[in-house]
Amino acid sequence: MTIDEDRTNFSPDTVVVSIDAMGGDSGVEAIIGGMEISAKVNPDIYFIVHGDSAQINALLRNKPELASRVDVRHAEKVISMDEKPSRALRGGKGSSMWNALQSVEKGEAAVAVSCGNTGALMAIAMLRLRKLPGVNRPAIAALWPSRNPSGYNVMLDMGADLKADAQDLLQYAIMGASYARNGLGLEMPRVGLLNIGTEDHKGRPELKEAAKLIETSQESYGIDYIGFVEGSDLPSKRVDIIVTDGFTGNVALKASEGTAKLFGEFLRDAFTHTPMAKVAAIFASASLKRLKDRVDPRHVNGGVFLGLNGTVIKSHGSADAISVSAAIKLAFTLAQSGFSEKLAARIASAAAVTKNSTSETDEA
Repeated sequence: MTIDEDRTNFSPDTVVVSIDAMGGDSGVEAIIGGMEISAKVNPDIYFIVHGDSAQINALLRNKPELASRVDVRHAEKVISMDEKPSRALRGGKGSSMWNALQSVEKGEAAVAVSCGNTGALMAIAMLRLRKLPGVNRPAIAALWPSRNPSGYNVMLDMGADLKADAQDLLQYAIMGASYARNGLGLEMPRVGLLNIGTEDHKGRPELKEAAKLIETSQESYGIDYIGFVEGSDLPSKRVDIIVTDGFTGNVALKASEGTAKLFGEFLRDAFTHTPMAKVAAIFASASLKRLKDRVDPRHVNGGVFLGLNGTVIKSHGSADAISVSAAIKLAFTLAQSGFSEKLAARIASAAAVTKNSTSETDEA
């Protein structure tokens, strides 16, 4: 019996997650491993898994508990990491990625998760799910470790679109605020625009225009605009949402991941350099583990595609089982909160505010 046929037996809290099992660099094993971790701690999660059914079923054979909550859908095609989005659109039908998104489109699943090609995933998601009315450019939002009580800030865009004008940045602020409310439980998220300085006279014209738009309409959108923020503010507790264009956001993300990895290597070298250092590492092992867990990017894996008629989570391509389980946890949290519907309502409300403001300006 498939999950779709057994849907009448689900509890109201049940969330079905559609998984692209073939897109990651670590193979199907990492996907199944992440699903197993998630299923053990969450009895209300079920999966529709798209990919090579022989590989998937072979891995599920010794995991009867997980297998009972999985509907395997065979897919012949796989979209490679280096495939251009335009080619993926033309020839991607029937692939594991395409079918995973189609399950959300059909209403079989509440959210899709993929470790695959980001450009292809966004292109196919825009084709299958379509943009929300009023959204010009979808964005990718990611969680950034910070000093805030939640432990994270939200940053967007992380690479969905390289350019962004003032209206796009305003929409990113609105969508990011909705994500923070549902993902982090923040009632009045603080929004900052990433700039080369906090002074009002600094930055490109579109940033200055976006600052005015967000500031004058913050009450209507339920956000607290704090002004420009700098790169040093990304992990700070003075802001909850950092808004920027996709080029800058993606460079910042990759730079931080590289820095975290380098810091880990330096720390490991320091504690293995001498016999005394190795002894010190034993005594400091508990503290070092807490530090490792805090900065480990695997625990905050998953970028959310915002601005679509459905929720899509993009996992790192090199994700291991722990990373995949983190992406699934995020997918479950957002789906259970009704995030997609709430975001659509927020965007519709923002579009109505913009339309009314335009009408008043034209009449004047």
